[in-house]
Amino acid sequence: MTMRTRFAPSPTGVLHIGGARTALFNWLLARRHGGAFVLRIEDTDTERSTRESIDRIIEAMSWLGLQADEGPVLQTDRLDRYRAVARQLLDAGLAYHCYCSREELAAMREDQRSRGLKPRYDGRCRTRTRPVPGADAVVRFKTPEAGRVRVRDLIRGEVTFDNSELDDLVILRPDGVPTYNFSVVVDDSDMGITHVVRGDDHLNNTPRQINILNALGLRLPEYAHVPMILGADGSRLSKRHGAVNVTDYREAGYLPEAVLNYMVRLGWSHGDQELFDVDEMIGAFSLEQVNESAAAFDPDKFLWVNEQWIRRTPSARISPLLATFLEGDGVEDADLNTGPPLEEIVEVQRHRARTLTEMAEKSRFVYNEPDTYAPKAAKQHLRGVALPVLRRLHQCLGELGEWSVETTQAAVESVADELTLKMGKVAQPLRVAVTGESASPGIGQTLALIGQEKTLRRLAKAVEFVEARIARTR
Repeated sequence: MTMRTRFAPSPTGVLHIGGARTALFNWLLARRHGGAFVLRIEDTDTERSTRESIDRIIEAMSWLGLQADEGPVLQTDRLDRYRAVARQLLDAGLAYHCYCSREELAAMREDQRSRGLKPRYDGRCRTRTRPVPGADAVVRFKTPEAGRVRVRDLIRGEVTFDNSELDDLVILRPDGVPTYNFSVVVDDSDMGITHVVRGDDHLNNTPRQINILNALGLRLPEYAHVPMILGADGSRLSKRHGAVNVTDYREAGYLPEAVLNYMVRLGWSHGDQELFDVDEMIGAFSLEQVNESAAAFDPDKFLWVNEQWIRRTPSARISPLLATFLEGDGVEDADLNTGPPLEEIVEVQRHRARTLTEMAEKSRFVYNEPDTYAPKAAKQHLRGVALPVLRRLHQCLGELGEWSVETTQAAVESVADELTLKMGKVAQPLRVAVTGESASPGIGQTLALIGQEKTLRRLAKAVEFVEARIARTR
């Protein structure tokens, strides 16, 4: 039998790390076994589901490269199918109409609490033979009153539930829209899903779904409930732990390869290996290696993984992404087109940046002449003692016929030798003059990227700045 997995998000918000990990595990499982990965949109919560959320989920999955083999399938396109299956259960005496009002149900639960009982539906409409005039009816499934449900979980082993702890759940609302536990059963069966891999917050739903599957005489899928992701403080992962939606990581300058790599290691391991490309993930992934215990989200480790991927990803892939971030930082298209090849910038900066936003920020000096100098850097390096250094650098660099990393580096070193100064006493004033900051790539690399004309113009401006500072102190 061909393996078929699915990812079934509710479009009531964005795709967060937890949901994306579930999608990744299902996608990897299908790819590893030559199966199919289905995307199903569970949008029967009509009050909260939005088209915008659907689009954002699909966009995030596309960015991650988790392409579905089938779908997206919307549950709201299948309402007639759910109603037909509910009618099948009603006709077989395995479901019934419930006419209890919200007020009646609330009073029932309050009475149970007052008597120290677990609040649950007490089945009062199970034997009702006549409708209640004017009342909106739901359809409830007749949960077996005795026996146990055994869930054979591929991660947790066997988990047993007593049917006596399960009440008669609603499967169809008065407007004919199905509830989650019912629509999931119908969908998984109709779509031929062989493996249901989802978060362990769904484990308590599984016995209910198995009972419905058994009542309909349908084949049970294999189940695997993945432990939740926790923050560093041990509580359930939330935005306050630094966890945001997947597309926010894209905007923050993370590579999709790094996001996939970090997610796959949240609760899954393969020896001591930390970095995986997609093919390695597919070749190594198995549910047997998924941990039973919850995974801890570590923003610093996530950042480290992204840093490693920036270092190992080809410049040709990163350069168009860097262009987008530079444009977002205010660099004009014309400057990008007339500046040095972006692949050269990537090669220079890939070991100096943890994210693409950081790489763009550290590369703005190539295009934008500094309007001001960092106060601390200017105070330390653009002093009166630097004036003859800057003037001599302007002269020597202006005489260069070839402008490269090697020739500019040699020119700076020659000025240091000529003035009998340590290299830092020459390179640092120069660096602040041309970038506005005290940190940049190697001085030869920095000058080569900026270009001769811009370097000389910035040096002349720095000379004027130092001259004005000296004049003010007289």
